[in-house]
Amino acid sequence: QCVAGVADPGDGAEGGEGGSGEEEHGAEELYEQAIKYEKGSFITSTGALATLSGAKTGRSPRDKRVVRDDTTEGDLWWGKGSPNIEMDEHTFMVNRERAVDYLNSLDKVFVNDQFLNWDPEHRIKVRIVSARAYHSLFMHNMCIRATPEELENFGTPDFTIYNAGQFPCNRYTHYMTSSTSIDLNLGRREMVILGTQYAGEMKKGLFGVMHYLMPLRGILSLHSGCNMGKDGDVALFFGLSGTGKTTLSTDHNRYLIGDDEHCWSDNGVSNIEGGCYAKCIDLSAEKEPDIFNAIKFGTVLENVVFDEHTRQVDYSDKSVTEDGIKEPQATFSACFGAAFIMMHPTRYAAMLAEKMQKHGATGWLVNTGWSGGSYGSGSRIKLSYTRKIINAIHSGELLEANYTKTEIFGLEIPSSIEGVPSEILQPANTWSDKKAYNETLLKLGGLFKKNFEVFANHKIGKDGKLTEQILAAGPVF
Repeated sequence: QCVAGVADPGDGAEGGEGGSGEEEHGAEELYEQAIKYEKGSFITSTGALATLSGAKTGRSPRDKRVVRDDTTEGDLWWGKGSPNIEMDEHTFMVNRERAVDYLNSLDKVFVNDQFLNWDPEHRIKVRIVSARAYHSLFMHNMCIRATPEELENFGTPDFTIYNAGQFPCNRYTHYMTSSTSIDLNLGRREMVILGTQYAGEMKKGLFGVMHYLMPLRGILSLHSGCNMGKDGDVALFFGLSGTGKTTLSTDHNRYLIGDDEHCWSDNGVSNIEGGCYAKCIDLSAEKEPDIFNAIKFGTVLENVVFDEHTRQVDYSDKSVTEDGIKEPQATFSACFGAAFIMMHPTRYAAMLAEKMQKHGATGWLVNTGWSGGSYGSGSRIKLSYTRKIINAIHSGELLEANYTKTEIFGLEIPSSIEGVPSEILQPANTWSDKKAYNETLLKLGGLFKKNFEVFANHKIGKDGKLTEQILAAGPVF
């Protein structure tokens, strides 16, 4: 919805921003608004809207704050290792007022009234108020769209985002560390964005909210892709951003449920979102045809480089987003999504263990990344091989395979998979320098042990037995 002015419900306005019953504006109008009023917005040769997010081309986790109050004190994970950096209610209100004042100063703001979670029993109503047409189009794509009837009766949202991304926070405000601040208040069910125009902050901010709301209902929120076979078998793809969730969950032989965010309830698995958000670096029609062919009218391309005359995108040009990191770094992310989880990781782990046991689910660890040596001597595993491994999991072939156990991590590795060179299955085989392999293996084991120190003191399950089981699954020297 494109609405002029924004009323602040906290100041006695009735109905909130934009009210209900507004007619939703489609991609066509949002394109026009972006191209007319937003510098750096263009239409590419395939019809997508290309735009720039400004100085911030990724999320700013160190600038994200959560209000610590009576609502969150006992439920949220605070302290060492936690992604939840605290702030107080007063500072949140200072930033909220700054955002609302900025939005009120504009001739035009954009309001999206949408839903999260396709499970009708547990869906959440969200309202996103933003200053940029491209942000509105992005969320129009990412959240679940309401029908005209649902918009008419939308009522009060369960959660509201005030995105004043162009406008910085006041760096002299208490708790602020830069001109960027992403503030979450779970008691008020509100989020404020200042000083960053990266669209992913809205998407992942709402994901964080779901990581709080859903477990309170006994529902497991998951940073995962999901697809379903023709016989109704469901597969979940856990992984950090960039590990292949979007690519691997998109499979011509299976139905796509979603690529990134899901809920596992007693009703089954449901997608939280209504669209896909994929990395475009080195994207090609050969490697990832579905994602490549989806980039047409209605799609937002953020921070890509294209030819100014032909408007053809060069997906190999990383100049806008490359941050200079060449060598892969060891990254630990609890539940494959530590930046978004709100509660202690063992709480989600306990729910996952319970659901896997209840439904007889099997778990597989698939290397979609580096193989054959440290950076410089190895290479990324071919996507075609990874797909064959995934196919063998789906078909049940791997349940019948022969396995050998590795040292340190105790992983069970199949001796052969059809269509995959057997030497790449055993990591040790792919390293020409065996001494370097063993040194790296021990170093990685040590990093795992050190990382787990943060979680060792958190007891869950009867007599803390589940915590012990989780720790026992770690590396053994």
